[in-house]
Amino acid sequence: MSFIAKPKVANPSLPLNELGLNRRDYEGSMSTLCAGCGHDSVTAAIVQACFELALAPQSVVKLSGIGCSSKTTAYFVAGAHGFNAVHGRMPSIATGANAANRHLRYIGVSGDGDSLSIGVGQLAHVIRRNLDMLYILENNGVYGLTKGQFSASADIGSKSKIGVANEQIPIDPVLLALALGASFVARSFSGDKEQLVPLIKAGLSHSGFAIIDVLSPCVTFNDHEGSTKSYAYVREHSEAPIAADYVAPQREINVNYAPGEVLPVTMHDGSNILLRKLDPDYDPTDRAHAVLPAHLRLDHARGREHAGARLAEHLQERAVVELADDPRPHARIREPAIEGRAQRGAVAGQEERGAVERPRETPPVGRGHPGRGEERDAALPEGVVKDADLDARPRRRIREDDVEILDGQIRQQALGAVFPADDADRRREA
Repeated sequence: MSFIAKPKVANPSLPLNELGLNRRDYEGSMSTLCAGCGHDSVTAAIVQACFELALAPQSVVKLSGIGCSSKTTAYFVAGAHGFNAVHGRMPSIATGANAANRHLRYIGVSGDGDSLSIGVGQLAHVIRRNLDMLYILENNGVYGLTKGQFSASADIGSKSKIGVANEQIPIDPVLLALALGASFVARSFSGDKEQLVPLIKAGLSHSGFAIIDVLSPCVTFNDHEGSTKSYAYVREHSEAPIAADYVAPQREINVNYAPGEVLPVTMHDGSNILLRKLDPDYDPTDRAHAVLPAHLRLDHARGREHAGARLAEHLQERAVVELADDPRPHARIREPAIEGRAQRGAVAGQEERGAVERPRETPPVGRGHPGRGEERDAALPEGVVKDADLDARPRRRIREDDVEILDGQIRQQALGAVFPADDADRRREA
């Protein structure tokens, strides 16, 4: 039982670490988990990792939430500090403790329910803050304390003990951590101690947030045929992401090519990559050019004459038409054709500088005020739809990319995304 201390009788032949402690000195109380539970294997791996790293027990902080996994912290490093938080709130406690003392080693143990259901918001923000701690997620796909309901990590098609298949899309903690920018992400299996112990040691040695998703089967509610979190299934489908093998020595690949040039390079395995150096006149502050599709930038870099045609084709593909009424009184229909773009671009530039005043939304022009709309329509250049033409055409909106082709340079500006005036003036001066 957890309140019964383990006997401290140790074999005198047990090896000692740099602190003069043996492995038994890093154990905790007796486990109350089911016999064969994967969480106990995770506990044994944590004990071994702490022993090999020669961590002083008083320098370790153990944190947990609620669930079978959260009982794990009672079973290792009895001399460490500890805190058992409420359901899903362990990251907040870890953040406060870390702010108070940054010289301790923080080990958080949680489960797929505690981390991916009620605590998924807490997990997301502790990853975002890159808190210096090791976060071990014992993942068994069920709620073991409440008799085996599916958790948020249960795979589609995985069957419960009574034969019901899960139909909900699971949350993958590894993909979640990668998407949020975690600095250390790993996955292991509780039954693979040779792999798990080094990963825990690496996570404890990492500076920043380290998360290890450990597949840890629940022998009582999720170790049957049809479960994707059972011992048999995990062992059968275990695949190493990296195959360490003999790598034959090869000669170094060296290239030399001019700025702006594109050079194909053949790699040792026969594959090819394209290397392109930036042009000498590359402007790192030109955000519009940076968002151009790669094939258009390549056309511009090579000086192809048909870049304009490719650009027009791209605009035709990207044009999005919305058949909906526009409540704004001055809605304009933007044609996807390229004709008249240079003129409209010049007018837009004048509007930015204040030379041409944009029409105000109120009062309406051309409707209810005879004469005023006609005067403004006459001042607009060709290629711009006038108020008089709107009555004869269906009202719709077209969202697309607004492109200028000036002096042979390709530039792109998203509609509604206005660059700062100083940036725009700097580009025009260039």
